[in-house]
Amino acid sequence: MLLNGRYRLINLVGTGANAKVYRAEDQVLGREVAVKVIQRPSMNEEEFHHDDAEIKLLARLNHGNLVTLLDAGIDRIEAGHPQIYLVMEMIEGADLKARLKAGPMPPLHVAQIGHDLAEGLAYIHTNSVVHRDVKPGNIMLFNYDDDGARLRAKLTDFGIAVVISEDAHVSGMYGTAAYLSPEQAKGEPAGPASDIYALGLVLLECLTGVTTFPGPPLEAAVARLLRDPEIPSELGPEWVPLLTAMTAREPEARPTGRDVALALSDLALSLRGRHKEVSILPVDEPLRMEAVQRYNILDTPPDATLDRITAMVARLFSAPIAAISVVDHDRIWFKSHHGLGIQQIDREPGLCGSTILQNGPWIINNAPADPRAAANSLVAGGFGLKFYAGVPLKTREGFNLGTLCVMDFEPRDFSAEDTLTLEDLAAVVMNSLELQLDSGRHLPAEPLAS
Repeated sequence: MLLNGRYRLINLVGTGANAKVYRAEDQVLGREVAVKVIQRPSMNEEEFHHDDAEIKLLARLNHGNLVTLLDAGIDRIEAGHPQIYLVMEMIEGADLKARLKAGPMPPLHVAQIGHDLAEGLAYIHTNSVVHRDVKPGNIMLFNYDDDGARLRAKLTDFGIAVVISEDAHVSGMYGTAAYLSPEQAKGEPAGPASDIYALGLVLLECLTGVTTFPGPPLEAAVARLLRDPEIPSELGPEWVPLLTAMTAREPEARPTGRDVALALSDLALSLRGRHKEVSILPVDEPLRMEAVQRYNILDTPPDATLDRITAMVARLFSAPIAAISVVDHDRIWFKSHHGLGIQQIDREPGLCGSTILQNGPWIINNAPADPRAAANSLVAGGFGLKFYAGVPLKTREGFNLGTLCVMDFEPRDFSAEDTLTLEDLAAVVMNSLELQLDSGRHLPAEPLAS
């Protein structure tokens, strides 16, 4: 199918209630694009001119935090069935909806993408445009930094965006039910504050992993008329006031996109500062990794001696989990994991990676409330970890291979005497590894089946 004599629709990549998205080829410029075709009922000539003016304005939007709109128009080849189309850059990547299937996101990443989205909304609001459908599925995630330290986001899908003026607001329940503002749920006109409300719900979902207003569309839409979003106090003083303001029931009480962007920029800087010390590699990281390889304990079968040690540690501290970890360059490998049902996780600041970097005991008494650990996947990703105590496993040359650690699902205290005991047990672990290395038992082993 050739749209307006220029865009050849190749295949369908997504559908909605009143629109379809196609992978397409721009035959004039010879590039691949995404084309969203919006089906509308018959319109008179006045309505055609109004819609044509709106989509031309949308096509002129240009901002780094918006997926680029390349073209827009109305195809009227088929009489009585006008097809409004938006031509966008074709993006290959994950959207926020897909990312949230893995659970909550680290607060730093939420602040970063929230800042980007708020900047994008501030820009379109300045141009008298309201998006009306801010939701995870309309947010694309990117990372332009080589070191992977800065997550970025772009807002996409302006299919139901509307151009507004002081005397012309468009009413009606447009948007996705789970993210509608109270005024949208009541069928009242949507303004810039409606987008801010939806963004507040998106950020809350990113932090908690839970959709605030789930369920069938009507039930989800009505829910926000009956109650305000529940914002957990555990999110802390940085998040609670901001999210409360963004999701205020009255539009006038909500901050502007610019205000939200500034607040999240400050928050991201604060969160990044807290993790700066534990997010960098030590100067001798290459030598440390050589030591890890020399001991040959990554991707190896269970070790009966180490398993007995972790079982004893769990009994000694009355803890459900005790583990021996090996910190690889990009992951944490649990060489022995008593009470822990996983063998590896990504290397992250907050727990085992932090223990070897600070070169000493790392005690987290209440992990969800501790900024050093709150973003860790074992804490924030649905596993429910609330306590961590780890000490480094130090080689004869002074390199930290990994940790001996104790974990719990409840906050707890860990005394100085407890720490000394854990350090002594870590020395026992290293003694076992050294004996195996010296006796030649640690020859290259068959890796575990993946």
